Amino acid sequence: MSQIEKAKVFAELHVKGRPIILYNAWDAGSAKAIADAGAKAIATSSWAVAAAQGFKDGEDLPIAVAEQIVSRIAATVEKPVTMDFEGGYSDDDGALASNIERILDLGIVGINFEDRVVKGKGLYGVDRQASRISAIRDAADRKGIPLFINARTDVFLGNGDDVEEALKRGEAYANAGASGFFVPGVRVPDHIRRLVSETPIPVNVMVMDGVPSNDELAKLGVARVSYGALLYAESMSTLREKATKALS
Repeated sequence: MSQIEKAKVFAELHVKGRPIILYNAWDAGSAKAIADAGAKAIATSSWAVAAAQGFKDGEDLPIAVAEQIVSRIAATVEKPVTMDFEGGYSDDDGALASNIERILDLGIVGINFEDRVVKGKGLYGVDRQASRISAIRDAADRKGIPLFINARTDVFLGNGDDVEEALKRGEAYANAGASGFFVPGVRVPDHIRRLVSETPIPVNVMVMDGVPSNDELAKLGVARVSYGALLYAESMSTLREKATKALS
């Protein structure tokens, strides 16, 4: 498939009530293993990618290294690839657009793009984040790629539990050109139900303690379920245990 075909297939996998399951990878090897297991698409986790290279999450991993890793993933698997691109590695809309154009050249068809101020505090204002999403959409349009922009809000991650704020952001991000709405940290079924019913784009929930099961998320209407850094953490824990036994 061409990159454009992969982008269209990836978008079509986001179905309300029949969520695409994304078991997040951190390098070409883990991506291939996940693809071989039957995954319909491959997603990276910024936390896992950074940790696997000895960096902390939060754009500490140099962008050139991040690009190299996602390039190898896209070249290794035939599935659509979406990249956790954090805050886009820039606060400047022009530089952000250039970054997007460059990673599109690597063959990816989707990104996660968060509203947390990565190198600062709190979240971007709604209007400011919407303008950043618009810059990304314009950059993708110039390249002719229907990029799936999974607009992430961190309203539920250390910033309270404000459903109304999340809904306001979901609508604004959709109007700015976002394709999906990623709400990590949301756990309460009624909150998830409201987000799904009142947000005009597919909703993504992340697996973590206290989050309903995947079956229940499907019943609530979620269109995408991702595992974040969970697989990496579990894999490293298993590796550590086996190494401890072998070396003791």
